[in-house]
Amino acid sequence: MTDQNTPDNTSIDQTQPLIQHLIELRNHLLRAVLCVILVFASLYYFANDIYLIVAEPLRELMPKGSTMIATDVASPFFAPFKLTLMVSIFISMPFVLYQIWRFIAPALYDKEKKLAFPLLFSSIVLFYSGIAFAYFVVFPLIFGFFTSTGPEGVTIMTDISRYLDFVLKLFFAFGIVFEIPIAIIILVSSGITNVESLSQKRPYLIVACFVVGMLLTPPDVISQTLLAVPMWMLFEVGLLFAKMVEKKPEAEV
Repeated sequence: MTDQNTPDNTSIDQTQPLIQHLIELRNHLLRAVLCVILVFASLYYFANDIYLIVAEPLRELMPKGSTMIATDVASPFFAPFKLTLMVSIFISMPFVLYQIWRFIAPALYDKEKKLAFPLLFSSIVLFYSGIAFAYFVVFPLIFGFFTSTGPEGVTIMTDISRYLDFVLKLFFAFGIVFEIPIAIIILVSSGITNVESLSQKRPYLIVACFVVGMLLTPPDVISQTLLAVPMWMLFEVGLLFAKMVEKKPEAEV
């Protein structure tokens, strides 16, 4: 006769794999966090230089005699500190995604692994490309417009914390938006939708691009357009590559 106080062996067997998965997930997350900390520690000495590099698109367009200012006592410390931390996360992103890949890879089939790894690599490249596009293309156009349209007699003196919040928001917006081709390929390859359906919804998606551009960027037409147009182009690129991975319907007998 089985004692009622004796634990069920089946429930124990089911609990142990769950605990092992949680421990493995913790280990991968700890490695990712440690990588960010190490990169941050190596970059912190150059925190002020990093901030000057990020602020260069605005500083070179400011009228002669204008400077950036710090309206908060702690801003000269916290602004470079925050920026360096975000840069550390950006630099560590390939290693962080690799740790996530190592955790989920054992649960994938061989076909899924063949598709997942190129998508992982492409997502990293596209994220960095979005940040580079914002810095080299969008910032000069936006700041050139802002600094040239101010009322006469108004001196431009941008707060360093406000500027940092502004550029980080655009960095994240463009970095995420450049992942659109990856999202489309995943949706099509998983069978959630197909290329033909997405193509038919193109007019609505173009409108959605401008709506998202309005929500993710500052309230000016230039930055909204500079985000919406690349979104549309990336959508078209995603459709092109999705055709290569789309599952062909089986021929009827």
